[in-house]
Parts: sequence; structure tokens; C-alpha cells
Amino acid sequence: MKGDLFSSRHMVQPATAPGMTVENAKCIRYVVNGEMLARQGAMVAYRGSLQFERKGQGVGGMLKRAVTGEGLPLMAVRGQGEAWFAQEAQNCFIVDVEPGDEFTVNGRNVLCFDPTLAYRISTVKGAGITGGGLFNSVFTGYGRLGLVCDGNPLVIPVSPQQPVHVDTDAVVGWTAGLATSLNRSQSLGSMLRGGSGEAVQLVLQGEGYVVVRPSEATPHKPQQH
Repeated sequence: MKGDLFSSRHMVQPATAPGMTVENAKCIRYVVNGEMLARQGAMVAYRGSLQFERKGQGVGGMLKRAVTGEGLPLMAVRGQGEAWFAQEAQNCFIVDVEPGDEFTVNGRNVLCFDPTLAYRISTVKGAGITGGGLFNSVFTGYGRLGLVCDGNPLVIPVSPQQPVHVDTDAVVGWTAGLATSLNRSQSLGSMLRGGSGEAVQLVLQGEGYVVVRPSEATPHKPQQH
């Protein structure tokens, strides 16, 4: 076969290392030798001897978002082989978590991760966050975390002198050492008149980084079966 579709730009090359790598802007490859964890339904292809097993609600735990009305179920992938993961053609990125690190991330942005990472559900300070959810997942330990994002994310430094306000529907995650609170930037009178549409923001203070996607939450699309 000939043509641009079969050029090296699209052709999958032999794996050079175990674990997680970015295959292209929209897909992550994971060379499995034992076990790894991924978002249910995110596998788009695999080869080798792999088994996929539902793993409860996973990162989402008991999380029920106002936008989607559902949590984020995980699956365990076991065996020897390689698998490719993607989520609605969103851009893919990898975060290397090292001992002592802590990365808080919105469950909607989790694609896959190493089994050596530990995670817990943490309450985001301040109730009423809608698209961002009231709970986030906190990853610690040592390993790689694969994320998806609508567009190219913005990584904004936060310092004690320069706290950052972010739209609650756009925030992806943030590093350890940042305190969160909610800020209401509109008066009641302004809200009654229609306002600016940016009534509440998540405020991050301290020393670290916040990751923001260049779009707000979009309505949930029903999965096709």
C-alpha cells in the first residue's frame, strides 16, 4: 500500500522502552509487562497477550459530577503486550511523578497511569464547583501519569506574591503546596443583570504550578456502543 496514510508519519514504530510513551499528540502507547491502569473505554488498539478487567469506580470513587452525573471508572490491564489509549482525540501529555511529589488532577483529565502510583480522592476547598467537580484525585509515589486535555494546556506559575484565579471548568490540576479557595467576582446585582459569565473562580495560593486547559467544560457526550 502507498500514500500519505502509510508514511512513517503515521506508521507505528517498534517500542524502544517499557511503560508509557506519547505515540502522537492524540494517543499514548503503553508497553505492558505485568499491570497498568487506564480509564475504561480509552483503549483504541492493542497487541500481545493482554487482559482488561473492570476496576470499580477507580479514580472517581464516589464522585458524582453535576455536569456528567457519573464518576470515572478504571480498568486494570494485565499481561505482556502493548496498548494504545486515547480520549475523543484530546491532546495527550505525560507527567513524571517522583517521590515527594503530589499532583492534584481533575478526574476527567486522567487517561492512564503506572501501578506504582498511589491515588486518593481529595475534597477541593469550597463547595459549588460544577464542571470542575467537588473532588479531585491526588497522585503520589513514583511513576508516570498520562493526561488528556482539550487543546494545549497552560502551565501557570503560582507564587505567594502572585496567586492565580482560574475558571473552575477549565482547571486541569495543580502541584503540591497550593491552597485553594473560591472567589466570587460578581456582585448579586451584576449576576441578576446577566453578569459576565465568570461569577466564580478557583483561587490557588502558595508556591507551585497550576495547569489550565484553553477551554471550559463542554456538555457530556453519551458514549456510543
